[in-house]
Amino acid sequence: MTTTIRRLHAIADAEIAALAEVLVDCVEGGASVGFMPPLTRERATTFWRRVASDVAAGARALFVAEDQRGVCGTVHLVLDLPENQPHRADLTKMLVHRRVRRQGVGALLLGAAEAAARAAGRTLLVLDAVTGGDGARLYQRSGWIRVGDIPNYALMPRGEPCSTTVYYRVLERVG
Repeated sequence: MTTTIRRLHAIADAEIAALAEVLVDCVEGGASVGFMPPLTRERATTFWRRVASDVAAGARALFVAEDQRGVCGTVHLVLDLPENQPHRADLTKMLVHRRVRRQGVGALLLGAAEAAARAAGRTLLVLDAVTGGDGARLYQRSGWIRVGDIPNYALMPRGEPCSTTVYYRVLERVG
């Protein structure tokens, strides 16, 4: 399987539909990513249209993973942070479709996001992930530093509370 990673500077309707499909799949698959089921395509599309506005304004950097079947993953960097934090970005919404999980797609997306952060002069990245989940394992394997856990931070799609773990990564300056 060949997976390519691409940064989107604008998001077309077809890409919004594909991203909505990935988001719905993740929620249906049990991921705690800010939405509760049933997540309709309409709600997912509305979310991605808001993200598209931020991407167009330069407030977010959005990456997609694509394979022969289309968009299969995504992640974004929130770049629009308070003026006293110009050196950092938040990594959010790491989403990988169930059909390609455990095939390195998350690692490819993470690498692309980190490279873009470096290129943008960001030297500190921050994120949170469900404690003990697939994302947490990816970040630990990739050298992110675990800060700690926050109990009962959010709900899993079936309604049970889950903890979140906060991570950070210091990036070397480019050039």
